[in-house]
Amino acid sequence: MSVSTTEPSTAPHPTEPARKSGLYAKYSKIYPKSVGGTFRRLKWLTLILLLGLYYVTPWIRWDRGPNAPDQAVLVDMPGRRLYFFFIELWPQQVYYLTGALILGAIGLFLATALAGRVWCGYACPQTVWSDLFLWVERRIEGDRGDRIRLDHAPWSPAKLGKKAAKHAAWLLIALLTGGAWVFYFNDAPTLALEMLRFEATSNVLLFIGLFTATTYLLAGHAREQVCIYMCPWPRFQAAMQDEESLTVTYEDWRGEGRGHLKRSQSWEERKAKGLGDCIDCGACVHVCPTGVDIRNGPQLACIGCGLCVDACNDVMAKIGRPGDLVRFDSLNAQIARANGAKPAFKPVRPRTIIYTLLLTVVGGMMAAGLVLKPKVDVNILRDRAPLFVTLSNGDIQNAYTVKVLNMTRAAQSYRLSVTGLPGAVLSVAGGEGEAAEGSVLVEADPDSVATHRVLVRVPKEALRQPSTPTAFVVTRQPDGLTVQHETVFLAP
Repeated sequence: MSVSTTEPSTAPHPTEPARKSGLYAKYSKIYPKSVGGTFRRLKWLTLILLLGLYYVTPWIRWDRGPNAPDQAVLVDMPGRRLYFFFIELWPQQVYYLTGALILGAIGLFLATALAGRVWCGYACPQTVWSDLFLWVERRIEGDRGDRIRLDHAPWSPAKLGKKAAKHAAWLLIALLTGGAWVFYFNDAPTLALEMLRFEATSNVLLFIGLFTATTYLLAGHAREQVCIYMCPWPRFQAAMQDEESLTVTYEDWRGEGRGHLKRSQSWEERKAKGLGDCIDCGACVHVCPTGVDIRNGPQLACIGCGLCVDACNDVMAKIGRPGDLVRFDSLNAQIARANGAKPAFKPVRPRTIIYTLLLTVVGGMMAAGLVLKPKVDVNILRDRAPLFVTLSNGDIQNAYTVKVLNMTRAAQSYRLSVTGLPGAVLSVAGGEGEAAEGSVLVEADPDSVATHRVLVRVPKEALRQPSTPTAFVVTRQPDGLTVQHETVFLAP
């Protein structure tokens, strides 16, 4: 029995050692071959779910009541709000986004410690869109061998037609991608209608064009070069892994030495000649989206997609040999298999425990913060010119700009008072009269910021130092919900 490939060969991938001295290896285009199997089906499933989520999410509606956007996920730049289903964030609460990024980073560290570059191989946007573009390329130009022959063939109407169709399909996908992205920053149905009527603003068209161009270039042309050269993650992922992390591995103790399988040769004869199960067919290299030969060991360019596992298992099944010559495995498990011992996968270990605890703590803090998120906040800005004013009766007056954030859907009344200033009298510039007992009542419209210029005057004899710490206390009427903001009161 003989297994061989008749497809045209290509030059070595840039990650392989250069044969000539120089600073840079010459780029060689990668022609990944289609393959079926467990990991390919998993990649298809992930791709469909993620693309569906990306394109459909802006169209999901979420009722927030009157005078509020009903888009489930919306970044409202003019209104300075971020909406995510039942969560609404104001600019002052941007720290929640920081927390979300920290959660994502810790989650990525945990996933890497458990299963290597599973994010890169299955969920990274570069991988997902490159996979989609590659599927389109295969549908139009054919599989690996057909595409190589087409690229090497002289230009003809047939070649021109296939190339034009492929790039037109790529541009259409890129355009849909860019259009979907701007839907997250605008009401999707309204913007879609404006685009159909050619009424979209120049800013919208600019960002659609920008994301269309980047999607087309990165997913259609850059592809694996983004993973190898542009993305920093491969360069520090090793710090997230240990000897128990699952990665794509090659059982060299079983596969070496390599040699083509001859029809008349038995496996006993191969073994006697020092040959292993690897028949050097190159299938694992041909299906790799980054052109990696996994038989050369762990490499920076390997994204851990597992397509080489599917390819090798298919070949092993055809020649009647045990599968998983290439497999997801840990370093310790590989050593155990090579020594004839029973391998064990150990997901629970100090590294993963620490990541899980951090994930739990940060996630718990985020959840508690969202549950306890106040519906009112206040920002205070004290006037600096002048720092203070001495009134005719000897009282000292400071002026403050008070911004009360009403994060509810109803108009609210708030009582402002100050602490640490005996005898303080507050008044609102432009208002009528003075508040009794050192407080003043202000109003705030629904879902808005009410800005007031508040004057605070204190008898000079009540001030013991030039700078007196104080705090504005904002109490919502009538339920008594209170927030405060610290500041200072200045005097001569």
